[in-house]
Amino acid sequence: MQRRSWLNALFEAGLLASIVSFLYPVVRFIFPPDVPDNSANEVTPGKVTDLKPNSGEIFRFGNQPGILIHTPDGEWKAFSAVCTHLSCTVQYRPDLQEIWCACHGGTYNLNGQVVAGPPPKPLQEYAVHIVNGDVIVSRKA
Repeated sequence: MQRRSWLNALFEAGLLASIVSFLYPVVRFIFPPDVPDNSANEVTPGKVTDLKPNSGEIFRFGNQPGILIHTPDGEWKAFSAVCTHLSCTVQYRPDLQEIWCACHGGTYNLNGQVVAGPPPKPLQEYAVHIVNGDVIVSRKA
């Protein structure tokens, strides 16, 4: 193989790799993979000892995030962690004892009700049960 043909082959391979690297994300966007719907009605995000009072933790509830909060009073609360404004993930702020959305500054109280900011609706609340030291979160009926 001559030097020029080897360089041409190398150039063509690089060009082909570049084209594929640009087209692959477009094809994945147009034809997304099937995501199995996990319509679980209850999950176990952890043990009672995993979460200290006045703290919160994000967990998976099916295909959506949830937030489990151990209030300063020792009560357990769970909500959908999807902000009702633009679907950002909310987080617990122990300094304010509120649920906060960092995207646009929306805040919710520990009952999931909107306190301030742009969210139009309260967070979806889940039921929390303690069974044998496990925290079990389920959808409310």
